[in-house]
Amino acid sequence: MKAFIGVAAVVVALSPLAASTASAQSNEEKIAQAVLPLPEDLRAGATVFTYDPGTGERKVLRPGTNFVECQPKGDDGFTWCYNKSQAPRRDLQAKLKAQKKSDREIQDAIAAATKDGTFKPPTWGTMSYRLSSDEGRIKLLWVMSVPNATPDQVGVSTVSQRDAALKGQGKPWLMLPGTPGAHIMIPINPGPAGGTK
Repeated sequence: MKAFIGVAAVVVALSPLAASTASAQSNEEKIAQAVLPLPEDLRAGATVFTYDPGTGERKVLRPGTNFVECQPKGDDGFTWCYNKSQAPRRDLQAKLKAQKKSDREIQDAIAAATKDGTFKPPTWGTMSYRLSSDEGRIKLLWVMSVPNATPDQVGVSTVSQRDAALKGQGKPWLMLPGTPGAHIMIPINPGPAGGTK
C-alpha cells in the first residue's frame, strides 16, 4: 500500500542534536504514514520497518506489540501492512530484489520455497492492507488470503471490481481461485460521498 511524503533536501549546518531530532522526526513521519492502511485499533501496536535497497536487509523503525507489521510507501506508490507470519516471504523478496532479480525470478523463487515447505501458506483468512495515493488505483484495499478457495466455496465473484471501486462502489472479488495464492480483494474506498477522490 503507499501514500506519502515528498522529500525536499535542504543544506543547513546542524548541530548533532538538531540533526538527530530531524532524523527522529523523519522516522516519526514514516511511522505515522506506514500504519494508515490499518484499522485504528491496530495502528499503535504495529511494527514498522523498511528494507535496505542495496542489501535487502530489514531495518526496524519501530518495534511493535501486536501481530501486524507495516512498510512506509514504497517505490510502487503503495503502503502495505501484513500479518507477521508472512515476514519470511517478504524478506526473501527484498533480498532477491536487492540482487537485481527480475519479477519473474522472484515469483519463481517464492513459488519454489512455498512448494518445498520453506514458507508456510498464509493461514486461511489472513489479512493484508494496502493504501495508495494514486487516483488511478483503489485508495484503500484489504486483501484476505483464502488458499485454494473457489467461488462456490466462498460465495465471491471472480469479476474484477476495480473500476466500480474507483467510483466508490466496489464489492469484494476473488483472485487466483483454486490456487495456493487465492485471495479476496476488498475495496474500502469511501468514494465521492466520503470525500475521497
